[in-house]
Amino acid sequence: METKDKAKFLLNDYSVILRTIDSDTKPSWGVLSFQGMVEHMSDSIKNASGKIILPLVTPEAKLEQYKLFAISDIPFKENTVNRLMSKEAPALRFESVDDAINELQEELIYFKDFFERDPIITTLNPFFGDLNYEDNIKLLYKHAWHHLKQFGV
Repeated sequence: METKDKAKFLLNDYSVILRTIDSDTKPSWGVLSFQGMVEHMSDSIKNASGKIILPLVTPEAKLEQYKLFAISDIPFKENTVNRLMSKEAPALRFESVDDAINELQEELIYFKDFFERDPIITTLNPFFGDLNYEDNIKLLYKHAWHHLKQFGV
């Protein structure tokens, strides 16, 4: 699938699919509730657009290999450990899943606008290093599907 199609999915379809999932659905793996996952994805999008800046945690010697994985079509494994997350689910920020999905959609629009204003800018991903627009789209698409599968889609 081309980058433009992945971007279209994220902007137009992702939130629609999220709204079809029952908020009480239990994950196939992991500690996040459905709403917690949506909030986690919003944070990932904020990182991709430079709103949240996290330190690089991957050693320089492994960065190229990790980035190649990030932009590939190889999916994340179930129970992939996120070294920046606690083993316990964080407190929810929103009162409802709808509010969390609304934020996620707003962040996707901000992300699109951010890169339209400066198409050659890169943002720092804590695991994969500096990513441009295309790299971020590929990673966010992969990340979105990882969590959709986690909740049965």
